[in-house]
Amino acid sequence: MAASRVLPPLSFINFRRSRICQSMELCRSQKDVVCFSFSSQNHSWDFKLSLVRLGGASLISRFQRSKTSFDCTTNTTDGGKEFERQLQELFEEVKTMITMGNKNDAKDLLQANYEAVKERINAGAKGMEEAAVIDVIALGYMALGDLKFVGSLLGMLDEVVNGLRDDEQLLDPVLVHMGSMYSALGKFEKSARLYGRAIDIMENKYGRISVFLVTPILGMAKALSSGGRATKAVKFYQRAVSILESSRGAVSEDLVIPLIGIGNLLLQEGKAKEAEAPFLRILNIYTKLYGEFDGRVGMAMCSLAHVNCAMGNADEAIRLYRNALQVIKDSDYMAVDDGTMEKIRIDLSELLHVVGRGKEGRELLEECLLITEKSRGKEHPSSVTHLINLATSHLRAKNYAEAEHLLRTSLQIMAKTAEPDDQSVTYPMLHLAVTLYHLKRDEEAEQYALEALHIREKAFEKDSIPVAEALDCLVSIQTRLRPDDEKLLEKLKRVLRIQEKELGHESEEAMETLKKMAFYLEKLGRKNETLTVKKRLSLLRMKFKQRL
Repeated sequence: MAASRVLPPLSFINFRRSRICQSMELCRSQKDVVCFSFSSQNHSWDFKLSLVRLGGASLISRFQRSKTSFDCTTNTTDGGKEFERQLQELFEEVKTMITMGNKNDAKDLLQANYEAVKERINAGAKGMEEAAVIDVIALGYMALGDLKFVGSLLGMLDEVVNGLRDDEQLLDPVLVHMGSMYSALGKFEKSARLYGRAIDIMENKYGRISVFLVTPILGMAKALSSGGRATKAVKFYQRAVSILESSRGAVSEDLVIPLIGIGNLLLQEGKAKEAEAPFLRILNIYTKLYGEFDGRVGMAMCSLAHVNCAMGNADEAIRLYRNALQVIKDSDYMAVDDGTMEKIRIDLSELLHVVGRGKEGRELLEECLLITEKSRGKEHPSSVTHLINLATSHLRAKNYAEAEHLLRTSLQIMAKTAEPDDQSVTYPMLHLAVTLYHLKRDEEAEQYALEALHIREKAFEKDSIPVAEALDCLVSIQTRLRPDDEKLLEKLKRVLRIQEKELGHESEEAMETLKKMAFYLEKLGRKNETLTVKKRLSLLRMKFKQRL
């Protein structure tokens, strides 16, 4: 299936509802550290990772042959610079090899240096030089995608840096790299601890408002937010904003990254009104720097549209989305078939459907399909998502014949590109089952629902949400086809067990299933069970009203 989001299915399929608007990313996003920032005395160098070919010897042997060896301290200016240069060259050589497709050569070079530094560590050498070399090797394995070995290297590196004094010349950039790598591995507490130490060192070295602090502060904010500590993360983003304002000015483009971080975290915490200010500021920064018709302004409008969505200002959100699409298109900021443009159209279409403007929403979905067919061909797999979205829109409008045609087309395309038991095939299958149900072709609808259920039971765990979705669809079809109340009730109980396990006992999906169970229990004359289910439903309704 293509990556674009599929509109929520209709009728009796209790798929988990997607939010009205997904977070729209701006053209810039916070990146992990990818360059060295070795600092010496009152200077700082940002080494770009440009590509230079070196010979085959390990970095350790280079040091031993050069004026700077492991026995030299990095307090010697010439030796320190030579050491930094060779660290940079090693990474550049590794990156060159990877870029050229020579991953095995890159791995061999990294392994040679790893064996050499490991030998020194086993011999008792655990200084700054060893830490810096392991850091570069770990960054190299990150570039290769070998995250398991990166974890092992970070464990070794932890042991070394824990024994180093904070006044070691190269320690702060190594700590920043470690924080970034731990964050990439999902170890956010360790990441935050290392960023914290780097910040303390750099504050003592450069002062509390130095622009050099921005990188570890942003890394700390990212680690905290990923670890679920949003309130503290916002404070670090705000500190980054303050430092950048004092050093770069109030209209610096560098402010965009921390402002995005603040806005997104406030949205996640349900503080949409507060989130509006940082996104408005981003829009103003881009407008002042590049003019109101620049593509970056259009992307900022998308984020602001998302905020308005969260605040319930649907009309304003629609206006912003439409203006954004026009600005991005007119400025040639990105191609019309770019994935980001496609996502904006789908988000806007979904919003239009939600507010009852289905015809306008359908026009955008048709545009997505036409663009994909024109750029990739009529039977390209990426068109399947658009066919399903468009079919869902026609279902909402009760254009069942057109929906059936679109869904059969999507299944024909997938039959050529996916295995028959691929779980992605079940999405158009279930949509087609719903369509056929509405066309009163229940037996055919049941066959598609059964097939989708069997595929999902093999592809996922039997007690998973995708299985519950297919099972719920089947129950709704069989209710009309062969109303065996006992069997249908047992299937609904299975659906409820899955929903309670995966979504919680108070989810909206569970409440809908309880309604159906109450109907069948009453029909079967099970008064006590009916009363128990109805009491639970009553409590759930009260809780939902309180939330609203």
